[in-house]
Amino acid sequence: MKVFQTICRQLKSSKGFSVEPAPCVVFSTSSYLCGRKKKVNPYEEVDQEKYSDLVRSVLSFRGHAQAPQSLFEEDDLLYGPVRKCKAPKQEEAGVPRNWCPLFNPEKSGKPSATSDPTIPLKIPLQRNMIPSVTRILQQTMTSEQISCLERWKRRMILELGEDGFAEYTSNMFLQGKRFHEALESILSPQGNLKEPDENLLKSGYIQSIQHVLRDVSGVQALESAVKHETLKYVGLLDCVADYQGKLCVIDWKTSEKRKPFIQNTFDNPLQVVAYVGAVNHDINYSFQVQCGLIVVAYKDGSPAHPHFMDAELCSQYWANH
Repeated sequence: MKVFQTICRQLKSSKGFSVEPAPCVVFSTSSYLCGRKKKVNPYEEVDQEKYSDLVRSVLSFRGHAQAPQSLFEEDDLLYGPVRKCKAPKQEEAGVPRNWCPLFNPEKSGKPSATSDPTIPLKIPLQRNMIPSVTRILQQTMTSEQISCLERWKRRMILELGEDGFAEYTSNMFLQGKRFHEALESILSPQGNLKEPDENLLKSGYIQSIQHVLRDVSGVQALESAVKHETLKYVGLLDCVADYQGKLCVIDWKTSEKRKPFIQNTFDNPLQVVAYVGAVNHDINYSFQVQCGLIVVAYKDGSPAHPHFMDAELCSQYWANH
């Protein structure tokens, strides 16, 4: 500021030049103060008297809302009439395009009259690249089933140890094998098999199924291989015979726990139904099966639980899986 006053005094002392101090000088670095302009309200420039009638008419309007019918008429005027489209045709629910029926319409429901009823079929299982029913069921287990199996395995290992659990599973497999051998000797015609082991016949498992065996007759197949010609899977079924007068695929199971309901047998119904479908589509079997039977035998000899599956129940399991 002192520099500026000094310059002003020098200028005043110069000839022909005079400077009159301004009444007020303000310096600021703010662009807001230097360039600010007064804002103009655009509504102030509108001729209010010109539009006063229009404003009053709008504010005084108290009409009712449009009725639905008037809305529809307005839509028709703006967008044209509504055109109803036909719903697309949908395939039958729950039936995939490659679905194969459980029952074969080209087969008879009864065994052929030319077949020897005294010699049950016993077709050996051929080891090949076609997946088995057991493998398919193992690979299609749900996450819940896998979790339950793993928990059971860990619990058994904690109780028995690694070696003890291995011995336990080996013994269970051996018991099941001997149980099926005893059943085969019981259900086969006399003279077709070697003399059965008396100890096997007196086992708790065999005693457990005595009341079921009384209702089994007309054995058509024992420990026989089946192949579904269309779906390409194989399996080894336990028995095909009449149970209470109805031809069934019979699956014999052993258990240490009671299984009074079919829901307690886990995936056994799926296994039986898979065998039913395979028999019905295997050219080696001249007959057709419509029912299944799961028999759960107990080691202590208590009465086994037979779970009969009629044609309707078999069809439900087949359609849902």
